[in-house]
Amino acid sequence: MKSSTGANLVRVLDASGTAPAGMVRVTGAETSTGSLGDFYIDRYEVTNRQFKEFVDAGGYRAPQYWQHEFVHGGTILPRDEALARFVDPTGRPGPGTWQAGGYPEGTADHPVSGISWYEAAAYAAYAGRVLPTRDHWGLARGEATALIQWPQLAGFAILAPFSNFDGRGPREVGSAPGITAFGVYDMAGNVREWCSNETQNGRLIRGGAWSDAAYMFQRLSQVPPMDRSPQNGFRTAYYPETEGIPAAALAKTPITARRDLHAEEPVADEIFEVFRQRFAYDRTDLDVRIESRQDANEHWIHEVVSYDAAYGGERIRAHLFLPRNASPPYQTVIYFPGAGALFQESSADIEEYLEVRVFLSFLVKNGRAVLFPVYKGTFERRDPSLIPLHGGSGSHRYTEYLVQLVRDFRRSVDYLETRVDIDQDKLAYYGLSWGASLGAVIPALEDRLRASVLLSGGLPVRHEGEAVAFRPEADLVHYLPRVRIPTLMINGRYDMILLPEESIRPMFDLLGTPAEDKQLLLFDTDHIPPRNEFIKATLSWLDRYLGPVSGAAQD
Repeated sequence: MKSSTGANLVRVLDASGTAPAGMVRVTGAETSTGSLGDFYIDRYEVTNRQFKEFVDAGGYRAPQYWQHEFVHGGTILPRDEALARFVDPTGRPGPGTWQAGGYPEGTADHPVSGISWYEAAAYAAYAGRVLPTRDHWGLARGEATALIQWPQLAGFAILAPFSNFDGRGPREVGSAPGITAFGVYDMAGNVREWCSNETQNGRLIRGGAWSDAAYMFQRLSQVPPMDRSPQNGFRTAYYPETEGIPAAALAKTPITARRDLHAEEPVADEIFEVFRQRFAYDRTDLDVRIESRQDANEHWIHEVVSYDAAYGGERIRAHLFLPRNASPPYQTVIYFPGAGALFQESSADIEEYLEVRVFLSFLVKNGRAVLFPVYKGTFERRDPSLIPLHGGSGSHRYTEYLVQLVRDFRRSVDYLETRVDIDQDKLAYYGLSWGASLGAVIPALEDRLRASVLLSGGLPVRHEGEAVAFRPEADLVHYLPRVRIPTLMINGRYDMILLPEESIRPMFDLLGTPAEDKQLLLFDTDHIPPRNEFIKATLSWLDRYLGPVSGAAQD
């Protein structure tokens, strides 16, 4: 279909040798904080090689580069005390990922990582530059261009699949082909990048890291400025005219929520029963088909099955991973993915999908089976009209979609009941982000589950503007008190997608699970907690409520 509108592409070309070295010009634009003029930003993330020049020049000892008060946990630290923390594991000044004052062999052109906001700001001062503001970084990402305003294009089709979100670690800068409209590399993935703005709980950091879900490219994150996680890196900016930058662009990034979930009352049982009936369906024959069986992986056997959905004559495809290091009947975890699955066109190569490698593989390696259904709107069942709905809306269409998702899950449990190699008494729910938020409703309607793990979930609350206006039958606050199975929530203390006090904590508090059988773990990170921590917590929780799996290997 031909669009009735177009977009002009205009670029100012700098004369050869006049642009700052290693930087590209970004066209200014009107933003929510005012008008920003043209500026320059690093083409690549600052590398280990470049940061070593700062270290060797005595940057950690030069007070002129450390221009900000050092704040840790609300306390101002003396400069010497703060700088004493900025050392590598051998005690030498430098990033936390270095050793003996130098970067690992073969990583000179990898992005520097494991640094605090203060170290990034000091390097920028040394280089005669600054850390970009939220809006300057956003313009370089392409937020004012026609293309990137559609996440299914720039965020999930043009940039994210060609950027480093592979979960394995940082790569050499510029080695991934993802490039913005202004010629900037690695703004999506590789390392997340410090920005100048303060936030409610620290400093802004953007772009997502190799270990994040791809949608973090378009999300805001906050991290304490002293944080030196290995995902932390940066690039610098240069503003030819600083006088015209609006004060609002330099100011603290606001994080607000409009809905007080603690103050809301769930509906009475008789009304909830009416809601429950919306999700009911007839238990007709599944017409199960084995589509394929692959046994090349050393850790699991991968079966692709399909069965009838509970609506519209549709079929559900599901991926079942059976562990090699355990014997049937298998404890089984049923997975509900993050929103990234809405943007994938096929599950054919699902073993290479980030969520399988990062968030699921450890379960199978530790002796549990995992069922990963292809839910309505995801992978080959993708429907672009459902993408704006997945986070919730007040429309009847969203209610219909929620009913379809719940039925897909319950129909998948029906399928597991047909298998003699699955332990029907040891089924668990496991959701990531979107799927974790739906852990507020699915376990309230499916009584065959024995435990639940919700990673990076919370109740949907808009950060700017008004709250999500659900129809009552689709509002998760009415379902949470009816969730009674043991539930573990694992979240980041500095999550800017789901705010801890406005979204995460209310979800935990409203759970109907007895206090002794529910737990909320908050880690000092943003949306996705550290992998080692969520692996340890998840396995411990499943061991506790499903029973341990003997003889299984560790991840």
